[in-house]
Amino acid sequence: MAGNKNMATASVWAEAEMGVESSRRVGVPSFEFAFNSEAFSNMVLQIEVTTGGDVDGGSLIIRDNNKKADNGEIDCSSTMADTPILTVKALHINSVILAARSRFFLKLFSNGMNESDQTHPRIRIADSEENAFMELLRFMYSGKLTTIEPTLLLDILMAADKFEVLSCMWYCSQLLTSLPMTTESALLYLDHPCSLSMAAEVQRVVDAAKEFLAEKYKILEKFEVVMNISLSGIEAIFSSTDLQVASEDEVYNFFLKWARARYLEPEERREILSCRLLPLVRFSHMTCAALQDILACTDNDIDHEQVSKHITEVLLHKAYPTQMEDALVADASTLDWQSAERTYGYKHVKTVTFDRPYPQVIVYMDLKRDECSRFFPSGVILSDWFHLAGQKFYVMANCVMDEQTHLYSFCLWLGIYGNSISGSLCFDIEFAARTRSSGKFLSKYGGRHTFIGPILEGCDDLFGVPWSTFIADDNLFIDGVLHLRVDLTVVEQPELQTCM
Repeated sequence: MAGNKNMATASVWAEAEMGVESSRRVGVPSFEFAFNSEAFSNMVLQIEVTTGGDVDGGSLIIRDNNKKADNGEIDCSSTMADTPILTVKALHINSVILAARSRFFLKLFSNGMNESDQTHPRIRIADSEENAFMELLRFMYSGKLTTIEPTLLLDILMAADKFEVLSCMWYCSQLLTSLPMTTESALLYLDHPCSLSMAAEVQRVVDAAKEFLAEKYKILEKFEVVMNISLSGIEAIFSSTDLQVASEDEVYNFFLKWARARYLEPEERREILSCRLLPLVRFSHMTCAALQDILACTDNDIDHEQVSKHITEVLLHKAYPTQMEDALVADASTLDWQSAERTYGYKHVKTVTFDRPYPQVIVYMDLKRDECSRFFPSGVILSDWFHLAGQKFYVMANCVMDEQTHLYSFCLWLGIYGNSISGSLCFDIEFAARTRSSGKFLSKYGGRHTFIGPILEGCDDLFGVPWSTFIADDNLFIDGVLHLRVDLTVVEQPELQTCM
């Protein structure tokens, strides 16, 4: 007999599964006329509404004698009787309709109930679940919801997950993704609790929320605008390669500032930084000076062993790219140096520094053709800063119109940050560009210059051709990339106050 009962239950289960899947494809058949109708019902559902938070799904059904079901799947918690009951609602239900829509009710009605429960089953829910549960019951009859309010839709989605109404989970996710997205609703979707069983249905909603935040905050000129965004929102924004920021150095510094403002407990802050935020930093696109500063710092908020490992690999790869590539590629945990470059306000550069016979720095800056195209007619891009002779330098590329010929040209300049110079600095400067035909860097500009303040030194027509000729020159743009080199050598260095 037991075997026959199990087979019968399995058959009912399979039919219910087919019914649910059918409703997902062609719509839930409407039995709206039968909702809470005594004429079309065979049971009266007793809904006990309690105070407090969410009631665990495994303790929702209360039997008069607390007897276990045959398979032990649904039972009353021993602590349920102590939970204060605010009110009891009675609802006429049709067990066939509920069992066809809900795995939960299918289990309940298939497991056998006490005599009194066969006509008056009882369910206990928290008061915070009441509205969502009533909407869910109506949906099981009509296939429709009466709300498009995001918070309530999420609560209904949670209730549908608890009572295993797959068609409603799918319907809620469809509604949520079709609603206009706002920052508030996106964060609501990301921060809402989600069980493993509902992960597939809610993933579309979560993905849409992440895409919305990444797009809305794609151009991040001031980090203050995202200071009040939650952790899940911060992760969505800074996971994007399309993010436009001044530099990756500023991303690292922002994470420290944000974590210190949001997490006051040191251990929790360290955990959030180490496990959630710092993995989003693209260390390979930070400046060498910033990486060295991090290695030298004694900040207790970061896991120095973890961060030092990333930075050491990045510095080694910057210094010995060919030799390190084969060694690092074998270890998936060391692939930070391969992370995609974002769009930075300050262009990332590679530097080679010499101390003898004279202080010298060689700076390599690559510009894509589309980056240069955005210069026209009056755009500009600045490089990351770099050190020489105790000063912070930068390279600037831009497009300028000649006032006499009215022709536009590509310009390249060298500048010093701030008013930090005490006295004067004399340098030999050379600008060079790599050409496809020679395969080498060819000098385009050179000379000796004395810096006496934060003024620019350079060339207002580096290639001696109009902008249209320059931007179309495939001899300069090798596979769409313009390779520039700036060579800066100290000629005379009086007593200086170091600027760090």
